[in-house]
Amino acid sequence: MGEPILSVRELVKHFPVRTGVLFKRTIGQVKAVDGVSFDLQQGETLGVVGESGCGKSTLAQVLMRLEEPTSGSATFQGRDLFQLRGAELRRMRREIQIVLQDPYTSLNPRMTVGDIVGEPFEIHTEVAPKGSRAKKVRELLEVVGLNPEHVNRYPHQFSGGQRQRIGIARALALRPKVIICDEPVSALDVSIQAQVMNLLGELQGEFGLSYVFIAHDLSVVRHLSTRVAVMYLGKIVEIGTEDEIYERPSHPYTQALLSAVPVADPAVRGQRQVIRLEGDVPSPIDPPSGCRFRTRCWKAADICATEVPKLEPRTDGHLSACHFAEVKSVVP
Repeated sequence: MGEPILSVRELVKHFPVRTGVLFKRTIGQVKAVDGVSFDLQQGETLGVVGESGCGKSTLAQVLMRLEEPTSGSATFQGRDLFQLRGAELRRMRREIQIVLQDPYTSLNPRMTVGDIVGEPFEIHTEVAPKGSRAKKVRELLEVVGLNPEHVNRYPHQFSGGQRQRIGIARALALRPKVIICDEPVSALDVSIQAQVMNLLGELQGEFGLSYVFIAHDLSVVRHLSTRVAVMYLGKIVEIGTEDEIYERPSHPYTQALLSAVPVADPAVRGQRQVIRLEGDVPSPIDPPSGCRFRTRCWKAADICATEVPKLEPRTDGHLSACHFAEVKSVVP
């Protein structure tokens, strides 16, 4: 494997919890992202999965520079994302784009589809001369499977899947190298999810894109991902190839998630052991000491409360943050 296109090291994002008159007194920190590290290779899809509230969307916002990090670094093609300012930051924004979760609220209802998809050209005027923008917008709509003749329609005149295709066309407008997909199919029907996922796969092959694909549905992530990172309470607890995570998971949390994935075949469904986690997810304001998963883990021991497990090679070689990591297949 060559040099990664995006490299993230010990990324931290804490949000202050304030109280008092005018909310000037800080009484704590919401530890949304707390020491995340990963590499993204050219043409690769890194799936990021976990429960709601584990920090997946905050990670996306920090990588897009929509939120400033508390600490850590992110390097894109040799440039530190968090040190860029002014014109350099503006040029970088052309290279990293985002597809948002909700196709209903991510599009301006007062703008036509042509204006929405063409808006990046108004901001980055060097990408497309003014006279060629209308043609490029029509080409983009055609690339994502929409009728170019509908360029003057408004978002409310499209279905949910079509609106998400409009969001994808907007993300493609500047020919980025990396697209962060923040749960792009979670608001869609299952049949439409498959169409959008297939479209993303086709576009990746056609344009050589790299994806950071965020989702809470492990079956969706498996369809597209080269590697998968599992997050829990602000940290990555396991990361590996698609086969390593789905066929040979070693972290108890990953095993519990996989055991909860619905199975269509009733015969297979009866053969699988479902792992039921006890208790609720702890608050990110005051996470447990040591291993953050220990309060819900059936393997927890004294060392789990005192020592933070490192994300390092365990058992069969892929990275897992568990003192008692053990490969266990939960899918028959």
